Amino acid sequence: MFIIKVLDSNLDRFKEYSMLSIRIALGVVFLTHGSQKIFGFFGGGGIAGTIRFMDMMGFGFAAFFGIALSCAEFFGGLLTLLGLFTRWAALFIAVVMSVAVFTVHLKHGFFVSNKGFEFAGSLLCMAIALIINGGGKISLDNLLFNKN
Repeated sequence: MFIIKVLDSNLDRFKEYSMLSIRIALGVVFLTHGSQKIFGFFGGGGIAGTIRFMDMMGFGFAAFFGIALSCAEFFGGLLTLLGLFTRWAALFIAVVMSVAVFTVHLKHGFFVSNKGFEFAGSLLCMAIALIINGGGKISLDNLLFNKN
């Protein structure tokens, strides 16, 4: 019991910085995936490939949704990483991941090895944590607007 209290009391002082680790992980994932979708970086199909993918998935207005998806991922990832307008960026990411979970991954079960929602669901939960908590102490939101 003593060890738990010592650990808790020493780590409690760093709580304000915990959102930074979530922002880095979520921001890097979406910045790179968005780069694939917009620019074709990292082996991605670029905007044309993203639009084709949306069409293949059966989304009407594939061009609109392809561009929206690409921008939400790229700019949402960038803003999340910077901690700027974090709640809004996380909201866009949460919408993207909700669609991914419920239209693509849920029917495959849990495990990512079977195309399940394990990874997408984790990213969704990270985005929700940022919507609720904001960017944290080490963020441009805090620096510019004095808010977490």
